[in-house]
Parts: sequence; C-alpha cells; structure tokens
Amino acid sequence: MSPTQAIILTTELIPLGTASAIPAQGRHLSALAVQRQGAVLLFDCGEGTQFQLIRAGLKRSRIDAIFITHFHGDHFYGLMGLLSTMALLHRTEPLTVVAPEGLEAILGSLPGLVNDGLPFEVHFVEIAKGCDHAIVAETEVYTIEAQPLQHRVFTIGYRYQEKPRPGHLDVEKARAMGITDYRYYRDLKAGKAITLPDGRTVQPDEVVGPPQPGGSFAYVTDTQPCEAGIALARKVDVLYHDATFGQDLRGRALDTGHSTAREAAEVARRADAQQLLLGHFSARYKTLDTLVEEARAVFQNTEAAEELKRYVLRET
Repeated sequence: MSPTQAIILTTELIPLGTASAIPAQGRHLSALAVQRQGAVLLFDCGEGTQFQLIRAGLKRSRIDAIFITHFHGDHFYGLMGLLSTMALLHRTEPLTVVAPEGLEAILGSLPGLVNDGLPFEVHFVEIAKGCDHAIVAETEVYTIEAQPLQHRVFTIGYRYQEKPRPGHLDVEKARAMGITDYRYYRDLKAGKAITLPDGRTVQPDEVVGPPQPGGSFAYVTDTQPCEAGIALARKVDVLYHDATFGQDLRGRALDTGHSTAREAAEVARRADAQQLLLGHFSARYKTLDTLVEEARAVFQNTEAAEELKRYVLRET
C-alpha cells in the first residue's frame, strides 16, 4: 500500500449468544464480541462462549477486555472457564474485566482464578451500586461508558464510542502545493502545521478535511426500558437491546425485569439510533419473525441479532 492510500478501519459486532436464561432453539447464552483490527472486546460471557468464539474465528488471545452486565448465571458463568483456558494457553498479557462490584471476590473464591494463580494479571474495574455513570475503559481509539439499567438485580449497560479520526488528506492538492514527503503527510494528518524547504507554512486545514466521527454501539440488556438505556443509545450506529418477549407478554416482561420487542424499538426511536438488533430471546420463540415485525412497526431498521453474523459498525 502506498503512503497516500487511505487505510480503511472496520469495526465488527459479532453476537455470540442471543438466548435468555437457558440455551434453546439453537441459541447460546449471552455474549457479544466487538472486533477492531484483530483486537476483541467481549460483552458478557455466558456458558459456551468459548465455543462460540472458536466458531466465530476469534482468538481468545486477542481479547483485551471483558464487560459483564450482572451476576445472573447466563451472563457470566462462562467467564471462569475462559480465564482458565487463557491460563492454559500461557497468556501473559494483562486482561481488564469490568463488572458490578463483587466479581473479584467471586473469582477469588475459586481455585486457580486469583491473580497469583494465573500467568497474567487481571485488572478488575468494579462498579458500585449507586454509581449513575462511569467511564470504565479508555484507549487512544475508544471510550466505554457504563450506566445502571433497570433489572431485578444491579445491572450495567455499556456504550462503546470510537474517537474521531483525522479527516481525509487531499493528496492531489498537497502535491500541487509542492508537498511530496510522506513525513509531511503524517504530520498534517496529525493536526500539525508544516514548514516546507522554501519557507512556506502549510496549516492542516488547508489539505485535510474535517475529522471523521467514530462508530458507536450500545449494549443494553437485561433491562426494562429506561432512561439510562436511552442515554447510552443516543445516536449510536447500532443498539443491541433486550427483547425477551413479545408485547402480548408485557406483564411477564415487567415481572422478570425485561423488555418486549416493541419496547426495545421505542428505546431505539427515542434515542435516534441508526440500527436496532434485538436479543436475549425467550426460549418459547422458535422463530423470531413476530418479534421483528412488532419492533419494525415502531422502528423500521430492526433485525433479530443473528449469532456469528458480522455486523459492520462503521468503516472509517
């Protein structure tokens, strides 16, 4: 690739488990991966997640961080096995695990899963009850924020937000101005003014377009529809939302702290999301057509999340 070619960066969302409570109808327990340039972020880790990672072609060694929503077994019982496998594979890179307060104590009670029993460090970020908002992870590429949702137990929703990237460099215009050295291109893309050999100064905005917005994704499950879910999903490219039941079972959804497909669509509409992926389906649904139809009556750009399908978040 020549130094003037644009680099296309793609972020993919890969649902690994879309069932609620028990695996059924060929669906697995809750987990979803975000992959960017080979690095993986894992949201929830129900039983069987390791097998789904393998089926999806995702390397366990490339998981940088794991984000657990709550302590119902279908969302985190797979974590213990995954950590054990990482140890058997001789992982040495640190791993970040974000979860409600108490996870470190839970894992520490199991033989071999405390930090001195693993060949890698686990950095726990625990969210205490009463916390209304927190930035729980941040790199040069993305920020992840958390807010409490409305479920039967303390539950966290997450928003993955990529940081803006520099605008596109107009190479032809730059060349016409006598800029041919790749090092100048690099500095201009980084927002730095350059001084040419003839003494001319070129400002970045003369040849570089406006910053490109990064992709965004919200993971909102298990929950009743709530203001925190709407806030996390505000103008996201993709919202993955609890849609455990159809509207005819709204009473059951209220009793169990879940949402209907229609309610998920209303969250997407109020949040002005671009796309809605329904998930966390009750075992009673052999097919999901009725849930999708119900949601599309409110928010047209809706799909039932398909396990192992790769959803492109945004190409930048």
